[in-house]
Amino acid sequence: MTPLDIAYRYGRVPGPREMQAMSALMEVYGVRKLRFEEAAKAVHVEFDASRLNEDSIASLLRNTGLDLKEKLTLA
Repeated sequence: MTPLDIAYRYGRVPGPREMQAMSALMEVYGVRKLRFEEAAKAVHVEFDASRLNEDSIASLLRNTGLDLKEKLTLA
């Protein structure tokens, strides 16, 4: 297993429908943790890089209805 973290900024604040879809992401094999940072309008995802890649994580997030804007650089 190769754990990685990735973060994206989002535009529109997710509503109940998007949040419910986000909770279903925890059922995706390889997604380990989701964390929202409301003040920065960012979502952080910890995932297994041997199962998923950055493009697949972005696609999964977009499919929930989340308004993704840009990938953030983590320090």
